[in-house]
Amino acid sequence: MWFIFSILTALAWGGANLFYKKGTDSDDPYSHLKIVTMVGLVMGVHAIIYLVIKDITFDPFDMIRYLPVSAMYILSMTIGYIGLRYIELSIAAPVQNSSGAVSAILLFIFFPREMHPLDILGIVVVTLGVIGLAMLEKEEEEQALKAKNEVIDKKYQIGVLAITFPILYSLIDGLGTFADGIYLDELELLSEDSALLAYEFTFLICAILSYLYITVIKKKKFTIFKEHDKGYAAILETTGQFFYVFAMAGNAIIAAPLIAAHGIFSVILSRIFLKEILSRKQYVMIAIVMTGIILLGMTEEF
Repeated sequence: MWFIFSILTALAWGGANLFYKKGTDSDDPYSHLKIVTMVGLVMGVHAIIYLVIKDITFDPFDMIRYLPVSAMYILSMTIGYIGLRYIELSIAAPVQNSSGAVSAILLFIFFPREMHPLDILGIVVVTLGVIGLAMLEKEEEEQALKAKNEVIDKKYQIGVLAITFPILYSLIDGLGTFADGIYLDELELLSEDSALLAYEFTFLICAILSYLYITVIKKKKFTIFKEHDKGYAAILETTGQFFYVFAMAGNAIIAAPLIAAHGIFSVILSRIFLKEILSRKQYVMIAIVMTGIILLGMTEEF
């Protein structure tokens, strides 16, 4: 089942990326905190509903136990939301999408296990395809801007500022996924339910603090129910998180790079809903990633 959960996570997070892009206002310095607020609120609501429906006894101290993982995820996501202001040239994408490979490598180094040759091949194929597609995205957007005789703002060029966000995102998210693999798969320190609830309640606290910072300290208007795109992104993010913990608990070392392929689904969805056109090279890269996903799916039967 870990393979199905991984695909569902990638699909949900791919859709979330679409609405993150639509909901980000490059002129709003608090846009990233508004996204944090929306995601945290939706996760908090989901955690409460999940707690009641499944009649689970939740130990609040699990939030402390799981805090190293939650903190790395929430920090990397916030950095990613800030980086959305610089996404016009997709400079961040090639590095961000490598976080799954980072965590898989760390898990393999510190918790070596025998892997099927198809697993190794699938991980390599998926990772190379994701990075290749992201690089094509960057190249095509640069060419599009140059074709319009637009001067590329320095903040959108490859420089210290532009590359800092994706590097930090990739490293912190990769470490978070690595830690998650330890908690849920290798050492089984927490159950899937406990990890999910601990993370979502921690995110809820961050959402409340972000909301208070924007509205009380900075005295900015923030009407939650008018933030439709951010709301849709939050719902999809939470849906992906639900499936994610079960995927990582099942087979962390392979699920991590597979889930990192959610960028592929976001590209496909953006072409469908934003009516953008895929180039031949992009279709090739998508086919490569899909091939890798099929290879990983085949190994679940062995």
